[in-house]
Amino acid sequence: MMTSHNALIIPTRLTQPVHIRPVDLDETAFQKIASGGIGLLTGTDWHVYLDNAPGTLAANPRAEVLIREAGADLDGTIQGTALFLGRTRLDGECDAPRHLIRLAEQLFDLPLAA
Repeated sequence: MMTSHNALIIPTRLTQPVHIRPVDLDETAFQKIASGGIGLLTGTDWHVYLDNAPGTLAANPRAEVLIREAGADLDGTIQGTALFLGRTRLDGECDAPRHLIRLAEQLFDLPLAA
């Protein structure tokens, strides 16, 4: 079963724009997450998935700032492209929360259409 949600994407490269994109999550995607190919951090009502694939471990300062400003405690730096989704009460996935999108708009001084 495939589910599509609007995700907030923060690429590692500063030359690539922060954007919102529909993403499809199926069993293969969740298996990749479970295998460690993708890292996961959880906030109060959101998840952020981080690409942990070899060769993509460049720092992502924009994602790190957003995560910290959203209230999450971090011990280290954030690496890889970040994909933010909302989190339901049962730890399911939903669209990226509007408050997180507004915070990204303020931090990075850019409009994001949801």
